[in-house]
Amino acid sequence: MKLVPRNPFEDLEKWFEDEDWALPIVPSSAFKEPAMDIYQTEKDVIAELNIPGFDPKKIEVSVNNQVLTVKGEMQETEEEKKRDYWRKEIRKGSFERMVRLPAEVDENKVEATYEKGVLKIVMPKKESSTQTKKIPIKTKD
Repeated sequence: MKLVPRNPFEDLEKWFEDEDWALPIVPSSAFKEPAMDIYQTEKDVIAELNIPGFDPKKIEVSVNNQVLTVKGEMQETEEEKKRDYWRKEIRKGSFERMVRLPAEVDENKVEATYEKGVLKIVMPKKESSTQTKKIPIKTKD
């Protein structure tokens, strides 16, 4: 009896032989969590999200305990639900992103603007004390 080694990629090779393998697959989580860029300047921590088509009135931005939270909602109209789509790639729904910030910010001075589909959140850094506080050591004699 002759042993024949099993090809662990056999099923994968069959999948690639199928003509439809190249169709784009968009995960449902792609809409729930839009990409976010966060960077720092000398004075600010800045976050930018690319969320075109959203009504700024339906976007909520908050900072609590150095965690930035951004929520948004885009509702589908009743008329669009009645269409007979062959392919539907324009996403509708809601998302929520929560990110711990890289520096301590002044939560009372955060500003957000929405322009041309980009939400920009500017969070001023808290003033840090540059003076070193010396702590006296008490002795028990």
